Amino acid sequence: MAEMMKAAVVRKFKAPLKIEEVRRPDPGPGEVLIRVAACGVCHTDLHAAEGDWPVKPSLPFIPGHEAAGHVAAVGKGVSGWKEGDRAGVPWLYRACGVCDYCISGWETLCPDQKNTGYSVNGGFAQYVLAPAAFAAPLPDSLGFVQAAPILCAGVTTYKGLKESEVRPGQWVVISGIGGLGHVAVQYAKAMGLRVVAVDIGAAQLKLASDLGAELVVNPATTDPVAEVQRQIGGAHGALITAVSPKAFSQGINMLRSGGTCSLVGLPPGEFSMPIVEVVLKRLTVRGSIVGTRKDLREALQFAAEGKVVASIEVAPFAQVNSVFERLRAGKVSGRVVLSMEGT
Repeated sequence: MAEMMKAAVVRKFKAPLKIEEVRRPDPGPGEVLIRVAACGVCHTDLHAAEGDWPVKPSLPFIPGHEAAGHVAAVGKGVSGWKEGDRAGVPWLYRACGVCDYCISGWETLCPDQKNTGYSVNGGFAQYVLAPAAFAAPLPDSLGFVQAAPILCAGVTTYKGLKESEVRPGQWVVISGIGGLGHVAVQYAKAMGLRVVAVDIGAAQLKLASDLGAELVVNPATTDPVAEVQRQIGGAHGALITAVSPKAFSQGINMLRSGGTCSLVGLPPGEFSMPIVEVVLKRLTVRGSIVGTRKDLREALQFAAEGKVVASIEVAPFAQVNSVFERLRAGKVSGRVVLSMEGT
């Protein structure tokens, strides 16, 4: 008789997830099975469950792409993993490994990639499968709850900062001090960058200051472009995590000549760019999507050393639908991590 497990399953878009008993998967060749201890909740999980994006997941499916736990079983041909090892399962479930993108260090652009909790079942479950080559080794000093957000929010903002090409001692604007942005401030400081934080919330700006931002700007009361240009002569780079199209235009205009604006937020719609400014000031506008396995290991190491600590609320697995409701209403600050303890 097949072994069963509990999982939160999307059976219909825009409907509550069903917590039910499903068949526990077995690891095939090259795979590991992970007993999930904690799984972070990302806005992308909500988009997946709502069917918001043009390419939708195939129903039914299990969301979750910030899963952390112990290896419970190892498939044939796997080396480097054994039962009991600590592992994480990030958004990049696997890439083909042979296309031009993969062999040039850009596996996140692989056209044949699979994504955890979207195109394959994810971590809102007691167990999750992962290709052994793409599972992330977790540092011993990093607890599962703290590790979970690093598997997406952490590596996404860390990679976005790298993509901004801002060097130690230079200025970076971080727009949107939410679940991603508050982590981004910490990565920026750990990387030796000087931080300008931009957000419309007073509490978020206070948090950014407490985390080391040297200049904070509230666009609801102050023109952020004029203020950043006046105070520091423009930033060397900007990371936009906000979900307002206006923030993207402002990010570009806050740059100094030669600056780079790195985009990781995914608001609906479009934004405008000042063509003359972009050309004459040699500005770069660059999209950035999560990070490679190498980026993830680096991001996890910062967290393992205590230089990046996500603001986390732990919720029982059974409350996944209420967490989704709060996400939908914009009532989540920091990150929520589902605990599988007692499940």
